[in-house]
Amino acid sequence: MEASAILAPFLGMMVLTLVVWVVMYVRRIRYMLSARVHPQKVRTPDKVDALIPEQINYPAHNLKNLFELPVLFYALCLYLYATGSVDLTHVVTAWVFVGFRVLHSAVQCTTNHVMTRFRLYMLASLALWFMLGRAVLAALG
Repeated sequence: MEASAILAPFLGMMVLTLVVWVVMYVRRIRYMLSARVHPQKVRTPDKVDALIPEQINYPAHNLKNLFELPVLFYALCLYLYATGSVDLTHVVTAWVFVGFRVLHSAVQCTTNHVMTRFRLYMLASLALWFMLGRAVLAALG
């Protein structure tokens, strides 16, 4: 398998992050214009939380989450690519991670149902830990 195959899910995560970023700004700007909230009133995250309804801020919370475990995913994909360790299992598992992160983001940005979001987060995390475990075992042996 071509090592570059791991770069497609890598880019998929980047596209997801871009989409959530756009949704966040569209919702916030739309709300601020309709509610006539002056931008200077939301100059800190605390002020944003106090002045903008929680559901408008769901994408902002998701965006922060996209800079937690996905950072390890990016590093792992680059490691696999650089070491020539990419195989079909890694690529499929990477897409599983991305798929569950897409679903997680969709839930967090809309209904924000906590248990659904948690389950999707855990499934994505298990895929990532599986990938990491395989990489570590391959490096050791």
